[in-house]
Formats: sequence, C-alpha cells, structure tokens
Amino acid sequence: MSDFSFSTLTPDLILDAIESTGIRVESGLLALNSYENRVYQFIDEDKRRLVVKFYRPARWSKAQIQEEHDFAWELQDQEIPVVAPLRFDGQSLQEYQQYKFALFPSVGGRQFEVDNLDQLEWMGRFIGRIHAVGKSRPFEQRPALSCEEFLHESRRTLTENPLVPDGLHRAFFTVLDQVIALAQSQYRPQHLIRLHGDCHPGNILWRDGPSFVDLDDCRMGPAIQDLWMMLSGDRQQRLLQLDTLLLAYEEFCDFDSKELKLIEPLRAMRMVHYMAWLSRRWQDPAFPQAFPWFSSEKYWEQQILSLKEQLSDLHEPPLSLMP
Repeated sequence: MSDFSFSTLTPDLILDAIESTGIRVESGLLALNSYENRVYQFIDEDKRRLVVKFYRPARWSKAQIQEEHDFAWELQDQEIPVVAPLRFDGQSLQEYQQYKFALFPSVGGRQFEVDNLDQLEWMGRFIGRIHAVGKSRPFEQRPALSCEEFLHESRRTLTENPLVPDGLHRAFFTVLDQVIALAQSQYRPQHLIRLHGDCHPGNILWRDGPSFVDLDDCRMGPAIQDLWMMLSGDRQQRLLQLDTLLLAYEEFCDFDSKELKLIEPLRAMRMVHYMAWLSRRWQDPAFPQAFPWFSSEKYWEQQILSLKEQLSDLHEPPLSLMP
C-alpha cells in the first residue's frame, strides 16, 4: 500500500516483538542496510548475534513469506549454506501488532568477488545445488518473473509517479518503450524453476566459502536469472566467467544453453524494475534520505544513456560458449 509508513515501528515495539518469541535482547539494535523491509542486528542474552527482519506490509502475503522460509529450510537441509529463519514452536513467521517478522542468525563475511574465478567456481557449484532442489517442485504461492510485472507494471508506475523531469520526459519514455518492446520479444523462457531470485554479489557473504542471504525475492524463473548477475567486465571476461560458472554448475544440475539469450532481456527487466521500485517507494522517508540523487535531473539523464546502451546490447548476439 502506497501510504504505508514504518513510523510506528519504534524501538520499543521492535524489542517487544522480539521478546514475544522468548528471545531476550541484551545489546542495542543496529539498523542494517535494508529499505524494502526493516532489518536490525542485536545480541541476545545467550551472546548470540541475531537479526530481526520486519516485512513491509502488503508486499507478500503470509503464505508467500512462509514459502520463502520453507524454501530456505529445504536448501539448508541439503547442507547448502543458505541463512534460514529461526523457528519457535515450529513456526518461523511471527506476527506482532500489524507486523510480520522473522529472526535469523547473523552471518558475517566479506562480499563475494565477482572477478575471482576460484570463488566463481564455488558459486557455480552451490547455485547448481540450489537449482537441483529448486527444480524438484514449483512454488505454489510465489509469482514467476514476468514481463508484465517487471516491465509493464513498472512503466505504469514511472508514468503515474511524475519524478522524470518534464524536459526529459519524451526522451526517457521513447527509449524506455523501445527497451520494453525488445526485451519482451526476447524474453521467452521455456523452463521455470524455484530461484533465489536476487542472486547478486551483495546477497552473498564469503568466509571460507559462500553464505546466501535474503531470499525475499525468491520466485519462479529461468535458471540463468541466478547466474547472470555474477558476470562483469567486457565480453571476453564475461565469457570466461560464464564458462567457469557453468562447468561447476553442471556438476549438480543440467543447464540449457538456450537460456543465455535471456541475459540481456533479464538485465533490461531489472533496470526498469529498479527505477519503478524507487519511484513506488518514494513516499517512504527512508528512500529520499538514502537515494537523494533519484529526483535529480542528472540521474534521469544518466538513465536515458543507460537505456540506450541496453537497447544496443539487446541488439547484440547473445553470449555463447559454442566455438
């Protein structure tokens, strides 16, 4: 709901919610870098470092959040290093007043290095293991990654929330519509599986191997969605990285090479969806404070250039490992 505010989520309410589970907080609350939800780290009376996550109301249903939790536990039961929520009397999703929340162990580590081929090999193996579990059955409550949500709904949001400067409006929407049309024509996934969904380096912590965090965006989609955000650099660098990832991935899960042609439409979908997400959440006071550049003319000029570059990339031949 657009008029929702986290303003009632006071420190006292947070502490009361945590303690409603039987956990006693010893340290103060440290706000972590999260905007869609509200996430705090603390130490309990047993000296455990824990994290509490309050879900943004009206984004996911109770059943959809529970499906996220169940997927995390399913992966963890297969000894895949995914951070799963704690359970209290068998329940991971908690409710206190108007908020749904969950508690997680706090996992430390440094960010995954996208240019480290040894780490990429590890990532390929673990994502292959995640997908071997993910393809065993579908989500029943979570949506699929679709053009309707990521492109067309996003376009409507950008139109309805007038943050694009008047002088750039025509140029921005002209190139945006071209990107949307071409991305939609190219996004034709054949096989959908359960995914992490937002498997970018910021959601992978490294300490003697990876730990996957934040399944908040898990959904049905093509396998390549959890792989393409590992790629960086020029075309030759990305081909080397892709080869490293997939050789390790296929030790645990088959990969359909035809999905490589989905990389650029997926990148376009992520770009458009991100702009719309910021626009949709702009009334939340945390967003103007964290992203002050979003309302500047310079930002939208840069987005026009980025969309033009993405349009060019959509016209390029897709990455291929074939000789």
